Amino acid sequence: MACSHVAEIAQLQPPRLSQSVHREECTQCFDNQDSPLGIDVCLTCFNGGCLDKDRHHARSHVAKTGHFFTVNVKRKLRPSANRMDEDEPPAKMKKLAIVEDREEDKYEHKTVLKCWKCDPQNGLEIPEASNDPHLKSIIDGVMTSMSSARQSEVKAWEEEITACEHTLMLAQHATGHIAASGLAHCTKCDLKENLWLCLTCGSLGCGRQQFGGLGGNGHGLQHYEETRHPVSVKLGTITPEGNADVYCYECNDSKVDPDLARHLATFGINIQTQTKTEKSMTELQIEQNLKFDFSLTGEDGKALEPVFGPGLTGLSNLGNSCYMASVMQTLFSLPAFRQRYYPTAASHWETCHETLPANCIDCQMHKLADGLLSGRYSHPRPHSSPSPSAPKETNPLAHDTPTPVFQEGVRPAGFKALVGKGHEEFATMRQQDAEEFFTHLVTVLRRHAKKAGLDEKREPTEVFAFGMEQRLECGECKRVRYRVDATDTVSVPVPAREKGKDEEGKTLYEEVQLKECLDIVTGTEALDYQCPACQKKVIATKRTRFATFPQVLVIHAKKFQLVNWVPAKLDIPVILPESDELQLDEYLGRGLQPGETELPNDEAAAPGLPQFNEAAMAQLEAMGFPTVRCQKALLATGNNDAEAAMEWLFAHMEDPDIDAPIQAPSTGGGGAPEPSAEQVSMLADMGFTPAQARKALRETGGNAERAVEWLFSHPDDSGEDAPPGSAPAEAQQETKNGPGGTSELPARYRLKAFISHKGPSVHSGHYVAHIRTEEGWVLFNDEKVVKADAESVRELKKLAYLYVFERV
Repeated sequence: MACSHVAEIAQLQPPRLSQSVHREECTQCFDNQDSPLGIDVCLTCFNGGCLDKDRHHARSHVAKTGHFFTVNVKRKLRPSANRMDEDEPPAKMKKLAIVEDREEDKYEHKTVLKCWKCDPQNGLEIPEASNDPHLKSIIDGVMTSMSSARQSEVKAWEEEITACEHTLMLAQHATGHIAASGLAHCTKCDLKENLWLCLTCGSLGCGRQQFGGLGGNGHGLQHYEETRHPVSVKLGTITPEGNADVYCYECNDSKVDPDLARHLATFGINIQTQTKTEKSMTELQIEQNLKFDFSLTGEDGKALEPVFGPGLTGLSNLGNSCYMASVMQTLFSLPAFRQRYYPTAASHWETCHETLPANCIDCQMHKLADGLLSGRYSHPRPHSSPSPSAPKETNPLAHDTPTPVFQEGVRPAGFKALVGKGHEEFATMRQQDAEEFFTHLVTVLRRHAKKAGLDEKREPTEVFAFGMEQRLECGECKRVRYRVDATDTVSVPVPAREKGKDEEGKTLYEEVQLKECLDIVTGTEALDYQCPACQKKVIATKRTRFATFPQVLVIHAKKFQLVNWVPAKLDIPVILPESDELQLDEYLGRGLQPGETELPNDEAAAPGLPQFNEAAMAQLEAMGFPTVRCQKALLATGNNDAEAAMEWLFAHMEDPDIDAPIQAPSTGGGGAPEPSAEQVSMLADMGFTPAQARKALRETGGNAERAVEWLFSHPDDSGEDAPPGSAPAEAQQETKNGPGGTSELPARYRLKAFISHKGPSVHSGHYVAHIRTEEGWVLFNDEKVVKADAESVRELKKLAYLYVFERV
């Protein structure tokens, strides 16, 4: 049957450079181009849809949008990419260049144009369409454009590296040409790799040994300390396009040198003849993080047993994405998330008003629920090579495994790109803090629910919500003040008590009971305080209690110490109560008691500014931070947590306006300058309302980056200005709805899951999740899902970073 609509197809255009082309995977489930039926790519909006008979997302997209023309894409490994062990080995790789694996070298693709007007059920294939030059150019455009997954990956890898005054104003000394590549070595030792060229004088110094065994004695840094020559470039990373690892020791950060070609020519290096022979710092970081893996063998030395089935699907590593994988596996082990997103997946896909499912957070959560809980993708990995490196055939970021029967895992690239959109950290491919991601995701889901007009109290994120009561008592007049802060996690400090060192010189720490950590959080603390009743500086006491208890309690174990202002992780064992059960009745706050007199309200720090959290302000000022910095930090982080404010301060020390007076927001909107339409539009593109965007920009003096932080810290603020004399919007919202949770007793909890981490910092290394199921404990390690042995559960539980308890 010939298609009578070819003329209509001919009016279509290939994708533009800026358009995302979803040719690798369905945007509503994890069926992909490697499946027998392939993926249908819409030739109008370039959405990807599957052809599964039960899901038929391609057909649903056609019916919903009226986009009747698609190209079907199927992919399979080329025979040469699957060399068997008995085949002739490949030629030995020489150190000439690092060549990127190209998809077309590993796979072959089959494409065919389809018309859904001719066959609304399955789409009519039009094989002869490839003979038409224009139609062939459209298909070629789809296949040669950067896929959506690759586009978001590349965008995320592009760190915000900029030039600095030292690269822009670089003064050079003409010292002659350096030795040819391969002959050059460090001026202070014999190392010929990991060499950094000083762009001021041409001195060659080896780098620091920091990425898992990469040779280096730090002579490049020593040269800077002796000469104060600030900028160096790493030999072996220079490409003809002018890319290279450039580091400014003065700024202590990676930088861009816009005039790199001319600066290198001073030392006889022609940039056009350079070839990349060494891995960049980013490539080395991800490689090193993958090495911080967890044992997949039991105490008897045997490989742990892989498990398959519903709720037992792995998540492929996208490159430093284990922090996200461990959190998502944990969330979808909870009944609230399972019930909200899995049974309703099909009905949501039918009724969602978003034309492109890739842009809908609800669609992506339903997709993830279907991928993890259905069991459709939980089966042994198909491959033709029995070697342990077989997983890398289809995912080069997979971990090496002791047995070849693990799963492929689903790739949550679309979810990661969407949930991280607009966030300066989660939009990147760098390793992140699992607890920070959990908090960010809860905020994103709540903001979406509010925007969609959903009942927020019925959303699954409410299982984490509870209130912490803060009681402040003046040491002289004995008057008190109570406040309740809404939160979703309780961060507990873990005392570090050294008990010696092991054979490798690593510090060992005494075990700490979890109850001791909770006692510290809920204990009494003395602090300096300007009492509004006494009208003088006094010693006040602060005490924290639970105002309400959540359905699911997330405990964040803070095991850090600051080393050169960088948080380093300490491996302090935390011991849980017997049977992994917590009893929290003794930590319940009671509010204002008979006989207690409340403190009068403080005068606001400045006209139009909120009343700052006294306890948090006192803690921050006691650390030596100026008052205006403390106020800005609290404004940016929700005005209740000194710890979060301190982290914000460390991250914004270099802000040029850090000490500028805070611009008070006007109750009528006329005091602060009105934000520009471009700024409002940029924030609106991230999913915020124009009213929210305008208010955030006014609150932060027009600083777009701080405005985004403000919005994430004030998810309940609608952006509408309150009338004079009224309470802030978030305070009104909290009074109306309460902080969440319940004060009913008993408050008993049982451990459901814990997230563990290996590595020197929570921003590097590797995360995994252990989850209690009906069959026992299961370890989720990216794409690998195995039955956990008792010994690993016992040991890793002590070193967990996040504990998730369910109320029983």
